[in-house]
Amino acid sequence: MTEPSEIDPKLLEILVCPLTKGPLEYDRAARELISRKAGLAYPVRDGIPIMLPDEARRLEE
Repeated sequence: MTEPSEIDPKLLEILVCPLTKGPLEYDRAARELISRKAGLAYPVRDGIPIMLPDEARRLEE
C-alpha cells in the first residue's frame, strides 16, 4: 500500500501535463509533479495530483 503522499506508479504512467500533454516527473521530496516543458510543478495533496495550471508553481530557471 502506498502512503497518502505517494502516487501510484500506474497513475504516473498515464498522467500528462494539461498544458503541453508532455510527460511528468514525480518529485517525492517536494510532493510535486514536474512538467519541464511547461516549467510548472503541480502539487500533490493527500496523494491526489492537482492538475490545475492555476495551482501550479513556476519552476525557477
